[in-house]
Amino acid sequence: MPYVDTHCHLDHHEVLSPAEQVERARAAGVTTMITIGTDMASSTQAVRTAARFDGVWAAVGVHPNDAMEATPQVLEVIDRLAQDGNVVAIGETGLDYYRDYTTPAQQEASFRSHIQIARAHDRTLVVHCRDAWDDCLDVLLDEGAPERVVMHCFSGDLDVTKRCVEQGWYLSFAGNVTFGNAADLREAAAAVPLDLLLTETDSPFLTPHPHRGKPNDPSYVPYTLRTLAQVQARPLDEVEAAVHGNALRAFALPADRGTHPA
Repeated sequence: MPYVDTHCHLDHHEVLSPAEQVERARAAGVTTMITIGTDMASSTQAVRTAARFDGVWAAVGVHPNDAMEATPQVLEVIDRLAQDGNVVAIGETGLDYYRDYTTPAQQEASFRSHIQIARAHDRTLVVHCRDAWDDCLDVLLDEGAPERVVMHCFSGDLDVTKRCVEQGWYLSFAGNVTFGNAADLREAAAAVPLDLLLTETDSPFLTPHPHRGKPNDPSYVPYTLRTLAQVQARPLDEVEAAVHGNALRAFALPADRGTHPA
């Protein structure tokens, strides 16, 4: 069963080129990757990168830490990119109160605009949330979430997990779920229904155990999936099959392993 990396930054890696990362990923059985933009420039590049490789798709958006850059002109570009056939998602967007690079008001305005773009073009919304769960969920519900929502690099507690599950939103786990100090995160992962579970690397960040200290890349996503199978107390092949199917639904991908249509 092929693996899926629903959130990576192929153009952010300082050691490996996108082509090298894709080659490594395929050798590890990772056949579908979604490369994520965080501002106008990286979103534009993500679309170009996705166009180069079968099984690679793009998400476009402005990260909440860069929300001051989400001007009407930049959002117009994101809206235009959203209509590209290689783009399957809007984001990553959301709220991040861990860092104070941008104000909560700037982040909320940008977040609402991204939600509107995702709805307008029937794209999946990829949400970044850190230390802002109540406000993040309130904005989603108030603005009206699109049909498909993915909580990227999920870090919520059991209560947040329950609230997201009630809305039918997908919860995506990265390499930090393998960390020794992540017992609470593994507890949350164990509580996610199998049909809402996703895997990602967030590479080149959050390299999973036992490769911590090295830059992450999509080839490492199987480590995260194996941890999820353990905490869910399910056979590995069952979780592999479920996560693959979930990714196809979550991002409205074609069923042929996520490859681009002819």
